[in-house]
Amino acid sequence: MYCSSCYAGRRRGVQAEHPSDDRTATRRRSETRTPVQIDDYADDRAADRTATTFTEMALSRATRAALNAMDISEPTPIQQATIPLLLAGRDVIGQARTGSGKTLAFAIPLIERCDASAREVQALVLTPTRELAIQVGEVTEAVATAQRLQTTLLYGGRSARPEQAALKRGPQVVIGTPGRTLDHLRQGTLDLRSVRFLVLDEADEMLDRGFARDVEAILGHTPSGRQTALFSATLPDWVAQTAAKHLRQPATVEVDADLQTLPSVTHLVYSIRRDHKMGALRSLLDERKDEAVIVFGKTKHGVKKLARQLDGFGYPVGALQGNLRQNARERVMRDFRSGETPILVATNVAARGLDIEGVGQVINYDLPDSPQLFTHRVGRTGRMGRDGEAITFVTSEEESKWREIDRSLGVRFIRRPWNDDPELRQPTVRRSRVKRVR
Repeated sequence: MYCSSCYAGRRRGVQAEHPSDDRTATRRRSETRTPVQIDDYADDRAADRTATTFTEMALSRATRAALNAMDISEPTPIQQATIPLLLAGRDVIGQARTGSGKTLAFAIPLIERCDASAREVQALVLTPTRELAIQVGEVTEAVATAQRLQTTLLYGGRSARPEQAALKRGPQVVIGTPGRTLDHLRQGTLDLRSVRFLVLDEADEMLDRGFARDVEAILGHTPSGRQTALFSATLPDWVAQTAAKHLRQPATVEVDADLQTLPSVTHLVYSIRRDHKMGALRSLLDERKDEAVIVFGKTKHGVKKLARQLDGFGYPVGALQGNLRQNARERVMRDFRSGETPILVATNVAARGLDIEGVGQVINYDLPDSPQLFTHRVGRTGRMGRDGEAITFVTSEEESKWREIDRSLGVRFIRRPWNDDPELRQPTVRRSRVKRVR
């Protein structure tokens, strides 16, 4: 291991002494593969940005072994751009589309900054939802265990007593939702005075959900000299303005910032009568292969009703909506991930942050209320370069809402009337570049 300055100097020296055509070719392929924008910053540590593989990054052997165990050999573009900056001690604002590997982009440097011998909270990750906290926890723990670090999850919907007991054991990493984290601070069961690394994950949703005051209060319990990272799939201007109050000279990294629908997702948009939607949905589910499907409804009541109807028809279906108790939500997600119930009917609670492998199709049974939600819904498929399909039903009552979504995304999707004959359903052209949502 080297300190950041030594590592940067060592990299410059090695490259100067051993120019390699293969390395140059690899770097050029990386530069042309995905657009990455990083702000300018006069610092010698910027040399670390040239690292295009995990081997070139200043990572411990334990972390590299953990990545190998996870069968992860190459960093994604957001990981390439942000991990070296975070390892160098920089504050970072990172924006990349869903499924781009943002969790490991902050989890790896977070783990590298922690000291296993100190039984105190050194890293804090705040997420907007319980599901995302659990998911971030699973990814982070896979790396943390190799470093003999302990992680603890804090989220509502369950008893706080097990969390209090876990906090007494002195975990180095805490991952939680703002409300439950603030509860522990007020009860005196959580001490953040030793935090050196703080992450706001899916910051736009967290602030948009009204957590801004809670986040502010939590930040007030952490040292002013901490390192802070903010990650999100979208970065509206108001989020960046809020982040400016809490980050010190942050490096802003944007990967595919102008992509709001994924290049690996094919969009099928159908005009349909309201009373034909159930029949159309059943036809689509009958045609599905072995891949998982997420069906998005608009309301909690509507999702429960739709799931009951599909269950009555014999489909293996689970329902995810905000009124479920936490243990029920975890059971639904466990069954969906395992394939026991490969069809998930959900409200927008499943539209953000959930990284589930093998979701081959997303069906917008009901239209979302905003272009941003449309973007995040369809982002559940076509992840990490895999192909996916997003199907959207548009009824006559939803015409004005669809025009708003269509206009805001900057793409004129081709629409066709629904036809029960799959041979007569013609897909739209796959769209690879869509105007960024502001």
